[in-house]
Amino acid sequence: MSWNVIHDGDGSASRIVLKEHTGSTAEVLFLGGQVVSWKNERREELLFRSNKTLWKPPKAFRGGIPISFPQFGTFGSLERHGFARNRVWLLDDSPSPLPAANSQSTVDLILKSTEEDLKIWPHRFEVRLRISLSAGKLTLIPRVRNIDNKPFSFTFSLRNYLSVSDISEVRVEGLETLDYFDNLQRGERYTEQADAITFDSETDRVYLSTPTKTAIIDHEKKRTYVLQKEGMADAVVWNPWDKKAKSLPDLGDEDYKKMLCVDSAAVETPIILKPSEEWRGRQELSTVSSSYCSGQLDPRKVLYG
Repeated sequence: MSWNVIHDGDGSASRIVLKEHTGSTAEVLFLGGQVVSWKNERREELLFRSNKTLWKPPKAFRGGIPISFPQFGTFGSLERHGFARNRVWLLDDSPSPLPAANSQSTVDLILKSTEEDLKIWPHRFEVRLRISLSAGKLTLIPRVRNIDNKPFSFTFSLRNYLSVSDISEVRVEGLETLDYFDNLQRGERYTEQADAITFDSETDRVYLSTPTKTAIIDHEKKRTYVLQKEGMADAVVWNPWDKKAKSLPDLGDEDYKKMLCVDSAAVETPIILKPSEEWRGRQELSTVSSSYCSGQLDPRKVLYG
């Protein structure tokens, strides 16, 4: 087995390290079930991690792939982004109905509702997360099961903090012509008019009914992240820019230049589960070298090829 558990003194930073044969690695915290590192075979970090992260469990780590459950953002009455990211997850040795993790670089985690959780959100649940690492690819399969005797609904996201060379040189393709909620305009609904999303100021949008594949093109690094997803209809695009970055205590003043969040999310239409029902999502992050034609990536190759 080529994953192992690293324990720290008080357990707050205990993590799982996954490795695969080409040399790529991933690290997952038990706290929040949060992926905090994904390095390619050249040992380049692909996920952004803030150098100013205030490591104060149970507060979530700023960077990597934090989970929002049972509430995304402020779309509800719970604490921002829900409580799953602030709970300690456990290894799941019975991930049925998914097949057993025979791969050397797959791990299964589980979070079960506690009596404390029921005081703030009165629904019994199990959340499972499978993390699989392969050459050039990181796959997350989240699942939520209702183990209560009454239905419940929730919103959900996987927030992907992507490491980029310079945010002003990044473009997102695959979300053009779509409607979005602009959280900087009190959630007003607009339609994307640009051929691709580029960045020159703070951005906080929830794109609705998005395609299964989105491309995040980093021109300076000549690298494209390809985000494929199932079961999560929406996509959140966020960058705090300079003023907001300075107001966040766990983000460096210049960090906004080196990061972009593109989330897989279910926000506009909450997921409803009857007793014993299970929801399953899937997200696959991969990287490809950008090919150029007059300085532009051919989006058809990435999005439709």
